Amino acid sequence: MNPTKADFPNEYWKAIIDCDTAYDDHFLYGVITTGIFCRPSCKSRVPNKENVRIFKNAMMALEEDFRPCKRCKPEGLNLPTEEWVEQIAEWIDTHYSEPLTLNKLADISHGSPYHLQRSFKRVKGISPTEYIQRLRLEKATRLLENSEQPITEIGLAVGFSSTPYFMTLFKSKMGNSPSGYRKAYLKTQALEREEFEE
Repeated sequence: MNPTKADFPNEYWKAIIDCDTAYDDHFLYGVITTGIFCRPSCKSRVPNKENVRIFKNAMMALEEDFRPCKRCKPEGLNLPTEEWVEQIAEWIDTHYSEPLTLNKLADISHGSPYHLQRSFKRVKGISPTEYIQRLRLEKATRLLENSEQPITEIGLAVGFSSTPYFMTLFKSKMGNSPSGYRKAYLKTQALEREEFEE
């Protein structure tokens, strides 16, 4: 039997769905997709049953590299804020092209949007939204430099849902439109090649 499959009593699953505090002393559950473990009474969004692992105690969950939930603090454990923010930033680094909102980030990281916004800004010096924008612009810049993709495709590829918004934000942050940036970059590259060849 594959241990990652949901092979646990139905009453446990019902306890998770119902956020039943009566089961808090019986088991903890981890969610494979987020790597976080919770008490059955946790108010976070109900995960898909096939992504749930059951643990008798926090030590078992920690041994399998699951992290304690910020919201329900299983077994009184709490992840240091800096570590929590770094994990959120790492998650953003891999999912930046998806539609991301503060609420979605809070949901995934099992914290409140307000606490996430405040903690993230304190640790990183910028808000989660600014972090996402900066990352998307960096990725867009690389695509402008190294590909012939049209501007509209680049904006969508890095996670901007609207091309005009992408172009406006790019110009305000980079001092040039995406097409202007690409032209200037290619011109600089050509000049450097000429100098090198002389």
